Amino acid sequence: MQDPIGFLKQLACMLPVMLLSLTMHEWGHAYAAYKCGDDTARNFGRMTLNPLKHIDPIGFLMVLIAGFGWAKPVPVNPRNYRNYKTGEAIVSLAGVTMNFLLAIAFSIALIPLFRMYASGQYSWLENGILIDIIVYGISLNLILMLFNLIPIYPLDGYHIFELLFARRLPMSVFLFLRRYGQYILIGILILFNVIDFHPISDLIGKIVINLMNFALRI
Repeated sequence: MQDPIGFLKQLACMLPVMLLSLTMHEWGHAYAAYKCGDDTARNFGRMTLNPLKHIDPIGFLMVLIAGFGWAKPVPVNPRNYRNYKTGEAIVSLAGVTMNFLLAIAFSIALIPLFRMYASGQYSWLENGILIDIIVYGISLNLILMLFNLIPIYPLDGYHIFELLFARRLPMSVFLFLRRYGQYILIGILILFNVIDFHPISDLIGKIVINLMNFALRI
């Protein structure tokens, strides 16, 4: 907060993308559940693109404080799925699928901007915020996708993990994850703030740059 103006600018870029990404993630769960036979989320008014319906107060506060947050989980009743295993898999993967599609959409939107900047047609892009918003949209949605695939309760990856290994692992494993999963996630989030993950982010950045360079040659 040493630079309040810079913080407000960053927040102005970050907040709309965060709201869009979290909203699409939760809408994906709700819509997939509805298509699989469960209308619980629809009845609770959660099958909507209105971000106000998905905002979690603490998760939203974390967005303002730490730059990362979460939305309210969509209520579902797996017993209503026409096929339990298929429905559980589809609904669990629907949220991360939406984040993946958003990352692709932001990447596609970035290509013409890079082309304009590379050709020197729009030098204002160098100091503009549009590229920053789009790049943040790519990175945020990839982070949300990968984070939610972690097989720890209550993340989406846990439900896939349980489907795959329910008959191969003792029930105590799943009971442990359900009981202590939230605390494990807090520990993971602390590690993300303590350990230097710049080498990983730099690698992802290089991959994105190389993909953009390849796209510019098409």
